[in-house]
Amino acid sequence: MTITHDETLTASADITQLKVAHRATWASGDYPAVAEAFVRDIGEAAVARAALEPGTEVLDVAAGAGNASIPAARAGARVTALDLVPELLDVGRGLAREAGVDVEWVQGDAEALPFPAERFDTVLSVLGVQFTPRHEVTAREIVRVLRPGGRFVLACWTPAGFIGQMFKTMGPYLPKPPAGATPPPRYGDEDHVRALFADVELAFETGTATFHGDSPAGFVAFMADHYGPVLKARERLTPDGRWSALEADLIALCERVNVAEHGFAVRSEYLLTTGRKRG
Repeated sequence: MTITHDETLTASADITQLKVAHRATWASGDYPAVAEAFVRDIGEAAVARAALEPGTEVLDVAAGAGNASIPAARAGARVTALDLVPELLDVGRGLAREAGVDVEWVQGDAEALPFPAERFDTVLSVLGVQFTPRHEVTAREIVRVLRPGGRFVLACWTPAGFIGQMFKTMGPYLPKPPAGATPPPRYGDEDHVRALFADVELAFETGTATFHGDSPAGFVAFMADHYGPVLKARERLTPDGRWSALEADLIALCERVNVAEHGFAVRSEYLLTTGRKRG
């Protein structure tokens, strides 16, 4: 099948619109509060896995408010944090000041990193790069900006983990992604990552983060108020009366996976990928 010029332009426009929607999604709610409550340890784990030395040049891709950037700076690295969402960068600047560390905050697109080739010793991304539309593009960009022998560490939710299952539950209620876009949890699948980084030496390990609340319903309500993807789903579905059905499905998911005798608790799996660019 031959792809026409018009079809290519349409696909490009659709990806651009998806990025606009992503920017609005992550600017909504209060993702830094979600990160602080549930996933701060993942940033620490990624930085520990990177084994940073003082003076290491680090790029944190899709950095959000600095889940990995700030621990990396504490370790003595020279950190540049890039994100598409200026509101998250503003929060990150404040958190870095409170932590007493220097981080350079840059608004930019992970699919078109505004840096020259071989600029960084280490690239990190904690629960960020997987939400870019075209995984193969971000993978090329990560490798491009790494120096020969440089390392990257990516932490991404797995498809089978709790957050991966939340996205799977929401999927039927939301518009299908445009052609060329890949579902976020695929970056947490080892086979997918191997295909993305075919010429890179890779190692994998898994970890978990604990999500908790006063009840399954209370946790879903918290996420709908604070976590951009769920908040935006509620905004989209409420006018036509479909939010109550998705809300019920999310609560049912939480009830199935709940391991707490009282309240709500679940451990969500993530994949920690380490790659080294060949010299």
